[in-house]
Amino acid sequence: MRQTDVAIVGGGLAGSTAAAMLGRAGVSTILVDPHPQYPKDFRCEKLDVSQVALLRKTGIAEPVLRVATPDLHIWVARYGQLVEKRPHGQYDILYDTLVNTVRAEIPGSVAFIHAKAAAISTSVDRQQLTLSNGEEISARLIVLANGLNIGLRQNVGIGREILSECHSISIGFDLKPVGRPNFDFRALTYYPESAAGRMAYLTLFPIGATMRANLFVYRDMHDPWLRDMRHTGQHALFALMPGLRKLVGDVEVHDVKIRPVDLYVSTGYRQAGIALVGDAFATSCPAAGSGCNKVFTDVERLCNGHIPGWLASPGMAADKIAAFYHDPDKVACDEASEAKAFYLRSLSTKTGLTWRARRFARYAGRLGLGTLRQMREGLPAKSMPQHGAAADTARAP
Repeated sequence: MRQTDVAIVGGGLAGSTAAAMLGRAGVSTILVDPHPQYPKDFRCEKLDVSQVALLRKTGIAEPVLRVATPDLHIWVARYGQLVEKRPHGQYDILYDTLVNTVRAEIPGSVAFIHAKAAAISTSVDRQQLTLSNGEEISARLIVLANGLNIGLRQNVGIGREILSECHSISIGFDLKPVGRPNFDFRALTYYPESAAGRMAYLTLFPIGATMRANLFVYRDMHDPWLRDMRHTGQHALFALMPGLRKLVGDVEVHDVKIRPVDLYVSTGYRQAGIALVGDAFATSCPAAGSGCNKVFTDVERLCNGHIPGWLASPGMAADKIAAFYHDPDKVACDEASEAKAFYLRSLSTKTGLTWRARRFARYAGRLGLGTLRQMREGLPAKSMPQHGAAADTARAP
């Protein structure tokens, strides 16, 4: 039986980041995941300014940013009109590239076992993992970072509460311009023309030489439009967003991936010897863009703020583990992520006067900022819409 201080189950972004941090800190650690190289997976594909700041706290930001594609400038469109062109500080990277880059930063002192965790038994002192290859691991602490896989958590009585079933649907694809080598923009965020489309937004951004697209909608998985998106991508895009064509021209849509997301939070997780991070603890809505905030906050607070103290004293009782779940930074991040998920869905789909006013206020604010920026930079404002046309568009349901 292998002996270690910390055993991490799951080698996605949360588990690999934790393994890199603990290994660099000299903590005896084992990482368990069946994939020697993380496979292609449609999940997070960009890091915003707040997420880069959190990533820097983990100590592994620089290798990630070196292989990511930076956004320097973005166009923003609302109600089918271009309202703003502004500098941008985002980094774009495919999820498998992100995870494998983080894995490359895991020190050789961390044992990486390519297997699945099949069973767990726990106590206030030591925990035992049984693996699919027959190996057994004895650890003081188990970090569950195995994402949506609930089977292992059920093994120790951890359940989940569904907050919103099929809360949103994420659609990822590559977009290629027809008849020209490039688009006119570096990156583009396109907000819906009306609430009837049940859409949060479309974001286009470069990853290397490819223009990548993430589209977030609030629909049923049996919606015929999703079938159209799979098979006739250009037609489906312009049917949902007629004003998009004048910004992107004719396009080809390739490699469409569609992923529904349930919002849930784990229950019964206050147990001895086990800490849950990332999606293993609670999911986030990709449309809200808070998933990496949750992952990096969970892992940074656990590895920097709690594990060193836990290992310095005997035992790993439930009350000790509870300090992580009560960590103010983690609690604030979890609450903000959940609130943003529900607010964005309401803002995108509700048709009451209050929500229509909020949508138009966002439009007017961005239009004002965009116009001021153009005036400061001495750029022509002819691409910006007239207020009368914008007001007419805003009255659409």
